[in-house]
This record gives sequence, C-alpha cells and structure tokens, in this order.
Amino acid sequence: MRHYLDHAATTPMRPEARQAWVDASAIVGNASSTHSAGQGARRLLEEARERSAAVLACDPIEVVFTSGGTESINLALQGLWQARQPGTDAIVMPDAEHHATMDTVEALIGAGALLRAVPVYRTAEIDSGEFAAQLPGAALATALVANNEAGTINDAAKLSSSAAASLVPLHFDAVSALGHLPLSFRALRGDAPDAVGLVAMSVAGHKIGAPVGVGALVVARSARLSALLRGGAQQRGLRAGTQDVAGAAAFATAIELAESERESESTRLAALRDRLISGILTRVPDAVLLGDSSRRLPGNAHVLFPGAVGESLLFLLDMAGIAASTGSACQAGVAEPSHVVMAMGRSEQDARSVLRFSLGRTSTDVDVDAVLASIADAYARASGAGSAARS
Repeated sequence: MRHYLDHAATTPMRPEARQAWVDASAIVGNASSTHSAGQGARRLLEEARERSAAVLACDPIEVVFTSGGTESINLALQGLWQARQPGTDAIVMPDAEHHATMDTVEALIGAGALLRAVPVYRTAEIDSGEFAAQLPGAALATALVANNEAGTINDAAKLSSSAAASLVPLHFDAVSALGHLPLSFRALRGDAPDAVGLVAMSVAGHKIGAPVGVGALVVARSARLSALLRGGAQQRGLRAGTQDVAGAAAFATAIELAESERESESTRLAALRDRLISGILTRVPDAVLLGDSSRRLPGNAHVLFPGAVGESLLFLLDMAGIAASTGSACQAGVAEPSHVVMAMGRSEQDARSVLRFSLGRTSTDVDVDAVLASIADAYARASGAGSAARS
C-alpha cells in the first residue's frame, strides 16, 4: 500500500474537477470566436472566471487564468518590473521565497534590478519590520502568504498595509496557502490606493485538486502590468493566446470545493499533523520541528533529522511505501541544500537533513501510522549513511 504525504507538491485531482474538465473539453469552439460555438465556450469560460473570483473575493475581470503558479509569479514580477515608475529599480524580496520567485528576480537583476533582501526569523516568518523598512522607493515587492517548505504563515495583512503606506506595488505568492487559509484579495488590499499595495496574487490549481497546468493571477483593475505573452487582447491583454476553457472550468470546480471544505479540513488535517509530529519526535528524539509551532499550514510537518542525509531518508521511506519530500530544490537533477532552512539560520548540513511531510484531503490515520512505523529505522539507517559519507 502506498502512502502519499507530498500534497504540498501536488495533490490528487478531484473527481469533480476531472469531470468538469472532460465535460468542457467536449465543447467545440474558440472562446474568442464570434460564432455561436465560440460564444458557448466563452460563456463557460467567463462563468469559471466568475466562480473563481467569488472564492478569491475579487472582481471577475481581475482573474487572469495561467498555466500555473510559476507563470503567474513570472507575469506578476516581470510585468510589474517592466511597468515600474521611472527611477525605481529595487525589488523587495524575503530570503525564503519559492524558487519561482527567486529565479525570476535573479533574471531581473541581470536586467538592471537591485535586490533589497529581507531576512526571515528562525521560524521562516518574514521580518515585517525589515520588510517595511526596505519598501520606500522600491519598484515592487513580493512575499509568500505561507512558506512552502516550513509551512509558517506570514502576516499578509501587515505586509500589504506596509506596501500601501510606502506606495509600492506588492505581489503575494499564495500558491501554498490556497485551500488552507482564507484568501480575500479585497480584504488583503484594504484601503490601499488603486495602483499600489497588494496588486497581484498567484495561485495554482494542482495544489487544490485541479489539473496540473492551470492557475491564476489575480491582478487589480488599476495595476500597471506589462504582458509576457503578446499576440492577442485576451484577458485584458495580460496573457495573449487561445484560452483553456476546460482548465478554467476544472479550476473553478476545484477552488469552490476546496473553499467549501476548508474549515473542516483544516481542523482534521491539523489533528493528523499534530499526531504525526508528536509521533516522530517520540520515536526520533533528536528530530526537530522547523517552522512556527502554531502559525503553520494545517497539513505541514517540516522536520530536521540531524546527522541524516535527507535523500537517504526519502529513499528509505519510499521503499516502505511512503512518499514525502526533502524540501530542497532540485536544479538540473542535482539536489541542493534547502535555501529556506539556511535562511532560517541553520547550517548547510541541516539544510540537507530535512523532510517535509504534507497532508491533504486523501490523508488518513493509516498514512500517519505508516510513517510512525518506519521513521525510527529509516533515521537510524540514514544517519549511518551520513556518517559514512562524512568519513
């Protein structure tokens, strides 16, 4: 029996979303065409946009469907940079962001941007005071709503308020938060002036049971944003190209279902997570829970196993039928130490010794039991592998 504890990477597709995708795929017509077949597709597309907007608490016109979180983040950051106010070159970015953000900012630095880095606390929470201090005169800022590795939840409202006060456009990466936290674009914007404060928010479908390859960027009506893809006027001209009607329909179905069960699922997953964490720390006394102990995503358990090799632990657990994650980035097939763990003040060795267990709507006590039955032996063997590697 397989036990899947890597829902933060991608979660199983919901049957309802799959059916919505199949049904929409049977509709023939380009949503940009003026004939009746095209307008039928357009109606389904705009209904999906309206349904998604209702969950995200924004206007339908502010929902720009994309291919997923990475594209959404690129559109937000590159688009805001290209449309920046003259004389502003700095990008404010915390140290523990997702690689989709870090790599995009790195490319912009190559184009002349200046980085204003913001430290995170030992829990991976963004230092909101330092974030605010770096904002004045910046071209744009970006931040995670919740850390994708450590699971720590940031004070998004405070970060948004600081950006508004400094008249700086802000992007939120809400990919990991979607389906687990209430995400109201209007509430997070607060009383910000039209073109500053929170102006863009990225989400991805495969984190909530929609197909891989569909996501969205919420873009405030008044935001100044340059398009990455050109060749048509679709989606306010922000993303040219034939629109994915079936993907949008599946996304709308998944996000509605995720929101309808969010509170009850958060309670259930938090209880499973706490039992998992307690069981691991009992069986492996050397293990250390990383991230905030209370302000964390309900399904996240990010654990340091001192002296072990994370890749070895991952392999041994996989042999036992358990899927988890090292929480480290994999660039060109080479495992790297987690930049998030090092940003939290840990050593490079620690950054190679972490596992992220992430629970989702299909997770049960049986999955937790499987981890607890295997973790002590896996740690003992991985620690031996670590000792052998160091010698």
